Amino acid sequence: MAIYNADMDISVTEFKHRCLEIIRRVEKTGEAVTITRRGKVVARLQPAAASASALKPWERLRSSAVCLFEAGESVLRDEDFEALR
Repeated sequence: MAIYNADMDISVTEFKHRCLEIIRRVEKTGEAVTITRRGKVVARLQPAAASASALKPWERLRSSAVCLFEAGESVLRDEDFEALR
């Protein structure tokens, strides 16, 4: 396996020649690779996020709630409370 600098910046040509090796390294180390063409960044290869199916059900729901009511609003009416009758 080739040795790369700490930042893992590689040229498009080098990526083309060593594609599978670089993908395996990203998979193994979890470090992203920046791909450049003529010194300009054109792409970034990084490990995939954890699969949604690998998450627990409550973790999949995290940050997905939408509030459909106003603050102080209630779905219960005063008549629904026996103490207020």
